[in-house]
Amino acid sequence: MAIAEQDACEQGLAVFEAKLQRLFEEWKAKPLSAPENEFPVALLKELQEKGVFSALFSIEEGGLGMCRSAEGGQYLLTLLRRIGYLSLSLGRCLEGHVNVVRLVELYGTTAQRHVLRSRLKQAGLAGIWVTDGNPLVTLKREGSSYRLSGTKGFASAVKQVSLALITATPDQGAPVMVLVPTTDANRQRPGPGPLTGMHASGTGAYDFTGLRIAPEDILGSAGDYLRQPEFSAGAWRGSAVALGGIDHLVDLLRQELLARGRADNPHQLARVGEALILQKTAAMWVREAVKAAYSVHMASEDVISIINLARLAVERAALELITLVQRSLGLSAFIKGKAVEQVMRDLATYLRQPAPDEALTEAASWFVHNDWPEVVS
Repeated sequence: MAIAEQDACEQGLAVFEAKLQRLFEEWKAKPLSAPENEFPVALLKELQEKGVFSALFSIEEGGLGMCRSAEGGQYLLTLLRRIGYLSLSLGRCLEGHVNVVRLVELYGTTAQRHVLRSRLKQAGLAGIWVTDGNPLVTLKREGSSYRLSGTKGFASAVKQVSLALITATPDQGAPVMVLVPTTDANRQRPGPGPLTGMHASGTGAYDFTGLRIAPEDILGSAGDYLRQPEFSAGAWRGSAVALGGIDHLVDLLRQELLARGRADNPHQLARVGEALILQKTAAMWVREAVKAAYSVHMASEDVISIINLARLAVERAALELITLVQRSLGLSAFIKGKAVEQVMRDLATYLRQPAPDEALTEAASWFVHNDWPEVVS
């Protein structure tokens, strides 16, 4: 990158950070008023208007390289953490959108990156839907095009996403990634059932049966979606969103104790102290994970293992924090409609990521035989 281009990018990131901070302070001051099953359209629209989605793209595509460079990754961490604070549901959807941009930058052609930029500029939110429903999504060649069949379940923001990156299984070989428009309301299906939390994420299913795609809609090669270290490294973004939920829960605990005149109680102070330790520990792990994810020096196994441990450290911190908050606030922490009750449910639901035991033992197996890397950037 030329020096002038780098300077312009750094200035752009600084301006972006200032805009994000103003937006965060404005929305943070707003009371929790919308129904919790209502998608946060207003916040999404303001993020788009403030240029957040454009900033995610590479410099070549007119963005700020937030999905590509180590410096951009630090700003991306701030973005995901802030949105996780304001809305874990929107944070989940934004994290999926970022994942799509990242995968297209990694595995897409120049033409595919241009097309993605153009589509998202017009249509907005992208989703990554890789959990198969029944039947699973398959891909069949028919002449010069392909025909999809099957359903994706656990499709976040199914009514808002206009373009999805999905995995589809061909007649032979490993699944491939496909970019597909998802604007047909007649293809939307109900989700797996009412979840405990994360209602505002609008999770549903989408039926791709009979949808035709062109060869240029296939991203990368067979098996690229599961290619390491990227497949595991991307988990840091989910941890960043969860960290925002932790931040919010700590603030709600403090505010509630102050409002009750209980902030000077020694037992409550002990719980607040423990909560702050959990919050800062989670934040340190997430920062470590970001540096590992963008490192050009570390072995793939080091990257995967550090990020898996970070993911589990954030999960543990959040679950312990939820228990602390419940003990501090008592039954009032369980009153439906209160912000603290909703954030706890959303956070507990958000944390349910797959295979935690496997992530822990694989990381432990690696580091039992290898030293912790000294250079993580």
